Amino acid sequence: MSDINLMNCPSCQKEVSKSANNCPNCGEVLRKPKRGFFGKIVIWAFWGFNLLMVVWIWGGTQEALETSEGLSGAEAAGAAIGTGIGVTLLVLIWLIGAILLGIMALLTRAK
Repeated sequence: MSDINLMNCPSCQKEVSKSANNCPNCGEVLRKPKRGFFGKIVIWAFWGFNLLMVVWIWGGTQEALETSEGLSGAEAAGAAIGTGIGVTLLVLIWLIGAILLGIMALLTRAK
C-alpha cells in the first residue's frame, strides 16, 4: 500500500518522499532544487553588476587615452595619474560589490 506522498526511487526502487531531492538509500538525484524569485534577482544583479563594471572601466580608460593624446608633458602626467586613481577606485567598488552580491547569491542558492 503506497502513500500519496511517496514514490519509488528510479534507481533502487525503495519508497522515497516526493519532496526529497535525493534518495536517502542510494543517493540518486530525484529532482534538482530551484532558486527562488529573490535568488534569481540576486544572480541577475550579480552578473549585471560585473558586466556594467567591465564596460564602465573599459570605456573610461579608452576615453581617457583618447583625450590625453594632445596634452603636453605635465598635462599628460596629470591625466595619467587621474585615470589611474579613477580606475583604482572603480576596481575597489567592483571588488566590494562583487563580494557583497556573491555572498547574497550564495545565501539565496537553492537548497
